[in-house]
Amino acid sequence: QVQLAESGGGSVQAGGSLRLSCVASGYAYTHNCMGWFRQAQGKEREGVASIDSDGSTSYADSVKGRFTISQDNAKNTLFLQMNSLKPEDTAMYYCAVRRYCSEASWSYWWTYDYWGQGTQVTVSS
Repeated sequence: QVQLAESGGGSVQAGGSLRLSCVASGYAYTHNCMGWFRQAQGKEREGVASIDSDGSTSYADSVKGRFTISQDNAKNTLFLQMNSLKPEDTAMYYCAVRRYCSEASWSYWWTYDYWGQGTQVTVSS
């Protein structure tokens, strides 16, 4: 059973930065794709970024150039560096894993097998 635990959320002003972390335990090495998702109040969950075991990444257009996904395989930890934050980035952020990454479907949240509990990010103007 894979367990995921996010941390690093908080409240910042627009233009600020945050770094989210997600530690995976009970990690099954059959799950090679990790992703970050977010869900704002009253909105649908959306993909933010994903990373494959070989380091290949995908990003939502809304965060390209501002967010960077990375991973430390030795520590089973996933990161999301968020710079130039905007009020519209306010949401609960979740990490998730699935078996394989796909350029076409990485953002389909329903295809991920395991999820963390989420960490809140609030950006004020």
